[in-house]
Amino acid sequence: MKEYLPRIADAVLADHLESKGAVLVQGPKWCGKTTTAKHIAASILEMDHPDLTEQYQELARIKPSSLLEGAVPRLIDEWQIAPNLWNTVRHEVDKRDEFGQFILTGSAVPPQLEERTTHTGTGRIVRMTMRTMSLYESRDSNGEVSLEGLFRQDEVAGSDNHDIDSIAFLICRGGWPKAIGQKPKVALKQAYDYVSAVTSDDISRVDGVRREPVRTERLLRSYARNIAGQVPLTTIKDDLSVNEADSFNIETVAQYINALERIFVIEDAPAWNPNLRSKTAIRTSDTRYFVDPSIAAASLGIGPDDLVANLNTMGFLFENLCVRDLRIYAGRIGGKVYHFRDKAGLECDAVVHLRNGEYGLVEVKLGGDKLIAEGAASLLKLADKIDTDRMKKPAFMMVLCGVAPYAYKRGDGVIIVPVSCLKD
Repeated sequence: MKEYLPRIADAVLADHLESKGAVLVQGPKWCGKTTTAKHIAASILEMDHPDLTEQYQELARIKPSSLLEGAVPRLIDEWQIAPNLWNTVRHEVDKRDEFGQFILTGSAVPPQLEERTTHTGTGRIVRMTMRTMSLYESRDSNGEVSLEGLFRQDEVAGSDNHDIDSIAFLICRGGWPKAIGQKPKVALKQAYDYVSAVTSDDISRVDGVRREPVRTERLLRSYARNIAGQVPLTTIKDDLSVNEADSFNIETVAQYINALERIFVIEDAPAWNPNLRSKTAIRTSDTRYFVDPSIAAASLGIGPDDLVANLNTMGFLFENLCVRDLRIYAGRIGGKVYHFRDKAGLECDAVVHLRNGEYGLVEVKLGGDKLIAEGAASLLKLADKIDTDRMKKPAFMMVLCGVAPYAYKRGDGVIIVPVSCLKD
């Protein structure tokens, strides 16, 4: 049996079970949700079991409560196969009035869960998003710098020896558990297989609406070309129209993107809206990202060598990798990741914002003294614009790098950290 690499989600799931009756673990297919849940579950119901699915679905219609019988926490894997289990779990949690009863896992949000006729589960069922593996979880980061430690003002020190080729490989391999520890050829194939599954089947299964695989492929390719940008749907539509014989209208684009969001392929970053001293207009568009950078690489049909040959494209995909890791690390300490950009062009690639109002500013750079200096200058300029009478000053300012030999704090207070030194 392959070694189980501990996940940050292990601790997050355990914490949720201590304070809620049920936990819904959602996220992309193949990211390890079931494996992680099995490590804490006392009993398991696999709704997609090939020999028993029809029986389980019939029971879910006739007597759904019978499927909940078993030692707790009870894992109900791929629960969305029988969406009425949601209300059954909610009712059973109320009835038992105990924490830590059920774990639900699924790779898609069923339409029924979004309907007003379905109870949200508030107070009974807490949702947590699990993503692909961060570099720290896949053991590609030494973890010498802690994101939580940056908020505590811990001393920053660390070293790293990744070069541009190894960073390109990590982008294209992604954080898929099945890719970790494999030979390069096998590891790189996982993202291509994932994209193939999404386009040929998963995007249509989410709500039963048939969507053309070729159209889905073109949409993913367009999204990848616009990664890390705040492009409107009209731009993506126009990009698709160049290669489409028939019309691909804005409504169709929106429907495809919504389906991809519901199966956790796309995960855009919302805009951050701080209090500024000036009346500078802030752009409110989301920034386009995939849940894992390898999806972008596979959608474009490129590999590590192609990225090294085109550092501009690599920079955008590297930003997606950094945002993925920041989301995973921030999630463990109750934080979220945003993006900032004003109409004058001042930008901050990532803002890690905690529930208590503390936040850190992050610029992402592949490496090199010039780019790192530009990133630091941008952070200082933004920090100077923030109205610290109306909100806290940033807990830290960090340039997150792909290739940099050391993690350290500059004289102006900006922290330089290789992404392969970072952890939660």
